[in-house]
Amino acid sequence: MQNEKLDDLDKSILVDLMRNGRTPFLELARKFNVSSGTIHVRVDKMKEAGIITGTKVMIDHKKLGLDVTCYLGIILKTAKDYPLVLNNLKLFDEVIEVHYTTGNYGLFIKVMTKSIDELQNFLIKKLQAIKEISSTETIISLANPLSKDITP
Repeated sequence: MQNEKLDDLDKSILVDLMRNGRTPFLELARKFNVSSGTIHVRVDKMKEAGIITGTKVMIDHKKLGLDVTCYLGIILKTAKDYPLVLNNLKLFDEVIEVHYTTGNYGLFIKVMTKSIDELQNFLIKKLQAIKEISSTETIISLANPLSKDITP
């Protein structure tokens, strides 16, 4: 099942599940005027195709004390250093996303910390300790006014 083979019902199911992954199949069936078995079969097919890979809980990071979000562009010493640097980044709780990129940076990462002091500690004691990193650029996020999932 590829994206172009999703019909309107599949797309509608995805949109509703993206809003609330715990929506009961019976509720979806009533909404779309089909049987709950139909919803179950459609969801199973999308899972088997790898379109639906799981469900997630959305949390407010600030309420957990994570007040600083930043993005770091990382320039590697050589492209072959990518796997080693990636393995190091996986060890750091502060790193929540890693992207292997084109352009000025070999890697672009998202980092969250409780404070600027904690960010500074991360940069000095953890990130700069990775000898395969040539240099970095840090961009601190002041606000996140828009965050959304794609619409199928």
